[in-house]
Amino acid sequence: MKAYETSEVPEKKITGYQWKTLWSSTIGYAMDGLDMMILAYTLPLIIAFFGINQAQAGSLSTITLLGAVIGGIVFGVMADKFGRVRVFTWTILIFSVFTGLCALAPNLETFAIFRFLAGLGLGGEFGIGMTLVSETWPKKYRSRATSVVAVGFQIGIVLATLTVLFVAPKFGWHGVFLAGVVPAIFAFWSRKNLKEPEIWTKLKEENKNKIAIGQLFASKDTTKITIGLIIATSVQNFGFYGIMTWMPTMLASELGYDFNKTTLWTVTTIIGMILGILIFGYLADKIGRRPSYITFLIAAAIIVWVYFQVTSTVALLLLGGVLGFFVNGMMGGYGALLAEHYNTEVRSTAENIIFNVGRAIAGFAPFIIGYISLNHSLSYALSLLSGVYILSALAFIFLIPESKDKEIV
Repeated sequence: MKAYETSEVPEKKITGYQWKTLWSSTIGYAMDGLDMMILAYTLPLIIAFFGINQAQAGSLSTITLLGAVIGGIVFGVMADKFGRVRVFTWTILIFSVFTGLCALAPNLETFAIFRFLAGLGLGGEFGIGMTLVSETWPKKYRSRATSVVAVGFQIGIVLATLTVLFVAPKFGWHGVFLAGVVPAIFAFWSRKNLKEPEIWTKLKEENKNKIAIGQLFASKDTTKITIGLIIATSVQNFGFYGIMTWMPTMLASELGYDFNKTTLWTVTTIIGMILGILIFGYLADKIGRRPSYITFLIAAAIIVWVYFQVTSTVALLLLGGVLGFFVNGMMGGYGALLAEHYNTEVRSTAENIIFNVGRAIAGFAPFIIGYISLNHSLSYALSLLSGVYILSALAFIFLIPESKDKEIV
């Protein structure tokens, strides 16, 4: 059975419930960005505190991402079985507890365990939130709605920047992780009284909400799509986490940036990311998913290679916005793209498994870049990311079909 059918039913007015699903999903994904980036920004402090090298430091991000993979798969399946909203709430509680406990970690091993457990909770945020929005918003605005959710991650980066800026000087990295719990409590509150999507409720009433992971490989065509989407999400995450984990450290170690200059780079890059995500979501709804992705992927390959050959402070700041625009703009389409290729009974499972398998593969990016940098510069290691975007473009050309204007079922 196909995951979509064409429909001539007129689009309805956006309801308060739809706005609430968008709001709660965006806040949830913001917690994902907050958690990952407070780790990135505090890595120099953590390296000094525990006396570790760059490869060991990179492994902390890898451990977090691997936790997110396991959590994403488990909670994604549970969301199809027990409900999107219910499981969505569980994930933020897990994240809150173990992010706070990171502040109390007495040694590197304990810190790594807490990072892994926090990752479990974070893993469900993307897929469940995107599923919730995709199932409640009309197809005309689906990509644009999921692009707003994707912007949540950038909001999380801003929150991480502000937290480190104001908390770290007085309370160190311990205080930063403790402060990171506060927004998570707000995310938990935002889901209060949120109802399950009607399309899932109907499925439950018919007793069809069963575990159906096998549907991701139900036919030759579906298997090709699943493999193509795994390639695409792997590249997306590999490039993003590789750059955002190590870029602040590179600016500090190779170019002598202080925290204020690093923060300025972050702001410029985030502005580019937000614009890229929103424009990509608009383009994906207007001209289609495939042409939008292929264009952005080729542009990303070019800008990544060019960017890490530059040493001028002004050029790095200005091009940071362009880098963010193309490298992360594509996040504006994944929620809708993944939702449109799978049925309701397996949609959350598909969103979480595919995106988080991509995270699993990408989880090695911080470690690989850190390892390469032991014998080469960080800028050299980061420039090698250029090639992965071409691989993703090929996946969209040969494996992933167009799904614009399709009705999910």
